[in-house]
Amino acid sequence: MQKMKYSWGVALEVMRLVPPLQGTFREVITDFTYEGYTIPKGWKVYWSASSTNKISEYFPAPEEFDPTRFENGKAPPAYSNIPFGSGPRICPGKEYARLQLLCSLHHIVTKYKWEVINPNAKVAGGMNPVPEEGIHIRLQPY
Repeated sequence: MQKMKYSWGVALEVMRLVPPLQGTFREVITDFTYEGYTIPKGWKVYWSASSTNKISEYFPAPEEFDPTRFENGKAPPAYSNIPFGSGPRICPGKEYARLQLLCSLHHIVTKYKWEVINPNAKVAGGMNPVPEEGIHIRLQPY
């Protein structure tokens, strides 16, 4: 697992471009002003992971797929790319998810040739984007 640094960079970049969670609601803990609007304490605000993950100040060429963004210990600023949450609400299964993801990726890439059957599948919006008919793939052993 420790040797799969590039594979983990690929996974992080995929989750940056298409976050597992699109966003979440939070309660404002103190009044603040944003672009001339005062947001009072107690209001609910929606944080969008998709928007945060594409801020060009933190991610140059934010629409491009570039797994090298995460090479050699490079990490974006805190709270700018958090597919597993952060702080006290970080996913307790983060490392287990990483293990599962990397093991699955390794076996799929090294043991199978795969082809997407429905490359133009429509994606339903919502909290988590999901292909309306699923993603159909054809796997063939090497």
